[in-house]
Amino acid sequence: MRIVFMGTPEFAVASLKGLIDNGHEVCAVFTRRDAPKNRGMKLFPPPVKVCATENNIPVYQPVSLKNEKWKRILREISPDIIVVAAYGKILPTDILNMPKYGCINVHASLLPKYRGASPINAAVLNGEKTSGITIIQMAEGIDTGDMLHKISTDLAESETYGQLHDRLAAIGGEALLQAIAKIEAGEVCPEKQDESMVTYASMIHTEDTNIDFTQDSATVSQLIRAYDPQPGAFCYLGETKAKLFAASVLTTDGEGNPGEILECNKKGMTIACGRGKILIGELQLAGGKKMPAQAFYAGHRDIIGKVFTKQV
Repeated sequence: MRIVFMGTPEFAVASLKGLIDNGHEVCAVFTRRDAPKNRGMKLFPPPVKVCATENNIPVYQPVSLKNEKWKRILREISPDIIVVAAYGKILPTDILNMPKYGCINVHASLLPKYRGASPINAAVLNGEKTSGITIIQMAEGIDTGDMLHKISTDLAESETYGQLHDRLAAIGGEALLQAIAKIEAGEVCPEKQDESMVTYASMIHTEDTNIDFTQDSATVSQLIRAYDPQPGAFCYLGETKAKLFAASVLTTDGEGNPGEILECNKKGMTIACGRGKILIGELQLAGGKKMPAQAFYAGHRDIIGKVFTKQV
């Protein structure tokens, strides 16, 4: 089966590697443009481009797939199927209908729950016990197509976005191979999504990651873990911005004013919430490096009793 792969970030690499390692003919990769990073703003290639280049697969980086040039190139490649994993671009209808088997997408949720751009963050943020991968037949609209294959996984109690991201990336590669095997064998059974069960996980904005310690400890812990390690949930210590990581619930009741630092030891830093307390293992002040809470305390012995606050 001739495959065109479309994807961009690290999440998509496991799916691309799975196709390559299992002998599928990946005849081209489409990905986003190289992007500037770090203080020097040097251009860096997307992880999918790096993987494709290492495997001598032609790479294309269009600004938009609406341009007739790219449609012509796709027609010349003549793929049997297009596989999409976190590409970050909308596919026009004529491209969706171009390959023999259409276009399929590796989506990081158990659809119809959490359509949209940030399903992994949403699963952690909302305290889900289960998440997974859905392979869908792409259609017009965002993640609206028929479901072809699913694999579910349970979330650990203190799982972070980063941990779940890496697990779902690997599961996505497995689910993709299983779905393609079904398609090749003519055994796939498309299942329509129940529109009454649809929820959305939209793009993440800065204000979404601002910690409000007046909330209960479970909610605060989930928010911190939902953006750990990137982009990082933040609050303020005086006038200084601080990002907090590796959060867990200590109690669902307890003393202290919301945001107050109650204790710091080798286990981490204890912070009071509106109801209950959390423990954080790491923090990072603006302009500084991420460090263990105990190491931070060693240089800031006066920290006990100070208060983390929300940006106003």
